[in-house]
Amino acid sequence: MKEWWLQVGLLGVPLLAVYLHLPAPQLSPALRSWKSSGSFFTYKDLNIFYRDSSGAVGSSDVVVLLHGFPTSSYDWSKIWEGLTQRFHRVIALDFLGFGFSDKPRPHGYSIFEQATIVEGLLRHLGLRHQRINLVAHDYGDTVAQELLHRYEHNRTGSILINSLCLSNGGRSINPGAPWHGTMKGDSVGDVQQNPSSLTAPFFALLPGIFPETNYPRFIQKLLRDGGLLSPLLLRLMNFFFFSGGLGAVFGPYTQPSQAELWDMWAAVRNNDGNLVMDSILQYINQRKKHRERWVGALMSTSVPLHLIYGPLDPVNPHPEFLQLYRKVLPMSTVSVLDEHISHYPQLEDPLGFLNAYLNFINSF
Repeated sequence: MKEWWLQVGLLGVPLLAVYLHLPAPQLSPALRSWKSSGSFFTYKDLNIFYRDSSGAVGSSDVVVLLHGFPTSSYDWSKIWEGLTQRFHRVIALDFLGFGFSDKPRPHGYSIFEQATIVEGLLRHLGLRHQRINLVAHDYGDTVAQELLHRYEHNRTGSILINSLCLSNGGRSINPGAPWHGTMKGDSVGDVQQNPSSLTAPFFALLPGIFPETNYPRFIQKLLRDGGLLSPLLLRLMNFFFFSGGLGAVFGPYTQPSQAELWDMWAAVRNNDGNLVMDSILQYINQRKKHRERWVGALMSTSVPLHLIYGPLDPVNPHPEFLQLYRKVLPMSTVSVLDEHISHYPQLEDPLGFLNAYLNFINSF
């Protein structure tokens, strides 16, 4: 019996070694084209990937797109051409640790640094004094909130924000059950004067805006908290686990194709990005720590604010989410997409997303 287990062990060790050193998947022609159409700029000796396309003649408007976790700027590929027909310049980047940008490890990834990188990119492109329209999704929502805070407080180097459009956000992949929140304050004024008057479930209903939005699953807690199992779990992650988790936040009729899922996975695996996910997930803790700063930026801003919402999102359930969003941010306009659209509206319904955004941007 001992000899049998020894043989299994001897066979398993090399197989596990091979598995842990599998190369990243090759880029598809579409993803390779996306990369070749972009450029890199340097931030503190780190390479940051971005795309910058010239578009509409006669327009001076600039739009900057901020992607979510765990994906990349390629999330915007389906609406890119449509945006170039309206804007003079369309810009997107891969945040540090994502997509084709560098993924240093060990590294203290933070929302603050990602916001500074966005500011650095716009200086690099000569847009420091240009008014910028921001479109954000998921993780990008929080980066946009930090940029908005800096703008509202006239911080040195801050970008000039002309408008902000948020879209479905909240937690990372593997969503839990829907929440049913309540509000302690009876009026918008109560909430604006005292954001802590909102209960934790309420924050869970908002799109990556409020810190209490995070109720991570057990494996996410292991990764986020940097436990001893994190390195092994990250190396054991594969396409099948990834695609199953990501597919859970798409609608049943708007699931990404296998090719699209492989593109997302290839972007994650590029530069061993799967090995930095535990560090990036620290943004969950950062949201809690800096709640007043980022919540306050939205509640007090005079910048035109819009939300594009996929109502089937298990992270932000309908109709509770919209009722509460409108009560807390009454100055914001909202576009609700078709009932089958979920957490990735720009990929699930690119035409609906694009039309909703253009209607917003042309309204002021």
